[in-house]
Amino acid sequence: MNNFTFYSPTEFVFGKDTEEKIGSLVKKHGGTKVLVHYGGGSAIRSGLLQRVEDSLKAENIAYILLGGAQPNPLDTLIYQGIDICRKEGIDMVVAVGGGSSIDSSKAIAAGTVYEGDFWDLFTGTPITKSLKVGTVLTIPAAGSEGSNSCVITRTGGDNIIKKGTKTDIFRPVFSILNPTLTYTLPAFQTACGIADMMAHVFERYFTNTQGAEISTRIGEALLLTIIKEARIVMKDPENYDARANLMWASTMAHNGSCGVGRSEDWATHFLEHELSALYDVAHGAGLSVMFPAWMQYVMDQNLDLFVQISTRVWGISDNGNKKETALKGIQALKDFFVSLELPVTFAQLGAKEDDIELLSDNLMKNYPNGIGDFRKLYKEDAKAIYRLAL
Repeated sequence: MNNFTFYSPTEFVFGKDTEEKIGSLVKKHGGTKVLVHYGGGSAIRSGLLQRVEDSLKAENIAYILLGGAQPNPLDTLIYQGIDICRKEGIDMVVAVGGGSSIDSSKAIAAGTVYEGDFWDLFTGTPITKSLKVGTVLTIPAAGSEGSNSCVITRTGGDNIIKKGTKTDIFRPVFSILNPTLTYTLPAFQTACGIADMMAHVFERYFTNTQGAEISTRIGEALLLTIIKEARIVMKDPENYDARANLMWASTMAHNGSCGVGRSEDWATHFLEHELSALYDVAHGAGLSVMFPAWMQYVMDQNLDLFVQISTRVWGISDNGNKKETALKGIQALKDFFVSLELPVTFAQLGAKEDDIELLSDNLMKNYPNGIGDFRKLYKEDAKAIYRLAL
């Protein structure tokens, strides 16, 4: 096991009607005037945004509303949010929604107190300070409600760039998690979230680090829970316990718990970022296409690890043929995604074989030193993985 520092300062408030506590939580964490950043009309139609406003008013917390957060959050809205925060003297950003609104809020919060272009913070400039961020989660998927990461899409220039950065400064001071807010999610959005949270475990599970048994077992427990509850919730969308377990699994999958003491990979996320940047596809849908392809390409790096996940998570019997057992595990993952009606091929995603060269070129522009840690990947590797996803 590697040395590690694990820092997770977020206060999680979990359960029914917890969004009604947002005013007191903002006050508790020092907010006096907040930017409430949300996505589309669902927060309005469901009455959630009104409940958030009512709670803030009850605590005499001033606020400004900024809607429009969307999947693959764009830099244009972040510039708008930064401008509002500076002009209005905002001291906290509250995200109402899923990973997109939370990541957008994180970027706004950091960009507000940075003197240059906020995009510098995604291209190597250290992040040293930020406004505080709180969240009201409505989509369990990205894990941003408890993570130190943020991913933004830049729209200017010759090509669209989707890029992330990490700092513990990005961890929200509080996150409200009410599973009932997820009851009305469309089935496809629920499925994309399931693929996303599983991917966060996979990026940490496949490692070259030896002896990190506790984080390995945490990852396996999360995967087993996600698989079990996913099958329930797709048939019974208002099953509270299934929704609750998925919501907390999503947070646990990306708050760092299953990555402590081990190196992490993240190559598949970078491969997917190029897909969602070019085609504006749902992140989880891109991951359901790319992860089985990546697994097939790199499994010879450590067949024992792939046999381990095949037997422990998918219940596949080990017949002594490691490669066969590993491939059965990968197929089980694909079959699971298919059962959720997620795409598993380029064609189902709307991606094109003719764009593989462009996707690979853009990937190497963003990561000229290669991607991944489990196995270092370069342009020809990326092209091969994209072809496996055809």
